Amino acid sequence: MGDGNRPSVAARDDLAGVVDLFGWLTRAELSNALSELAFKRRAEVDEAAIDAAIDLAVAEYALVPAPAGALSGEGADDVPDGETEAADERTALAVGPAAFPTLPEGAADLPHILDVPDRGVDREALADAVLGRLREEAVAAIGEGDTERLETLADVTYDVEAWAPVDVEPVRTRILAEVDE
Repeated sequence: MGDGNRPSVAARDDLAGVVDLFGWLTRAELSNALSELAFKRRAEVDEAAIDAAIDLAVAEYALVPAPAGALSGEGADDVPDGETEAADERTALAVGPAAFPTLPEGAADLPHILDVPDRGVDREALADAVLGRLREEAVAAIGEGDTERLETLADVTYDVEAWAPVDVEPVRTRILAEVDE
């Protein structure tokens, strides 16, 4: 998935490409898709590496937890409504603002391998959820004095702005005020 112990940006974008292929996937479905790709490549499946890659993609907003209200298609009713941890296997993941989705080798065959129905995402509802998450994470990072996380979140504000019609300026202004102190 990446060099050393940390998944690469390319891996993050590959994960987004797999999710984009279906519209949205639960964390368990994405993990299964990645296992299938590893099997096709005759590579050993490393569940810990898959989990780490998904966690990184979520932390960096390449994949975002999607609320049930933003999802359509079969399986949307099975997704927990409300706040769930991104590590919950039932959490729906959608392509986020920091992603440049790419299809990894062999991924085009996944719709024929996996039993995942047609699905869609309401971008407006997803954007509202992402903005809410961004606000919460900014407040938490400010409270913890986590400058590194604040810098990452500041970058994400620009991605969100380009990705969806939401006003992130107040969040960015507050983050940058903390970073510049």
